[in-house]
Amino acid sequence: MHPNNVNNSKVELRPATREDVPSLLGLIRELAEYEKLIHLVVNSEAQLEHELFGAGSRAEALVCRAGGTTVGMAIFFHNFSTFLGRKGLYLEDLYVQPAHRGYGYGKALLVTLARIAHERGCGRFEWMVLDWNEPSIRFYESLGAVRMEEWRLFRVTGEALEKLASTPATTRD
Repeated sequence: MHPNNVNNSKVELRPATREDVPSLLGLIRELAEYEKLIHLVVNSEAQLEHELFGAGSRAEALVCRAGGTTVGMAIFFHNFSTFLGRKGLYLEDLYVQPAHRGYGYGKALLVTLARIAHERGCGRFEWMVLDWNEPSIRFYESLGAVRMEEWRLFRVTGEALEKLASTPATTRD
């Protein structure tokens, strides 16, 4: 039996609401601590609320609540595959608090997202994981996810983004 046995009948998995923003931001910070990236978190409740619920928002979130407390989340958005000619579902962050792992909450969040992707006609459902996070990698592979070893992530942010954005977009004649 799991040391923190929680009655699954008290588990709630649902789309996030504005009232969930403080809990979501707390979980985002916990995830950043776990990933050793807390120094990169500059998000605020106001910013998160705007991005999830403001006019023109593109991101969505699910929350997992157990015993009246938010213990997990998934934040996601649509992307697009030019090869498939269809939108996809991209999972930005999945997190379940360590004390609440082992109950199937992470799997329930992923299954729910897969259903959303299927219902919305998405051609694929994808996410990234840090290469050192072997427990998560094994978990994802156990659900049928496939590593995309040949792909590398590139990112432009901060000063580099400002510099690139201010570069003239000229072509050679």
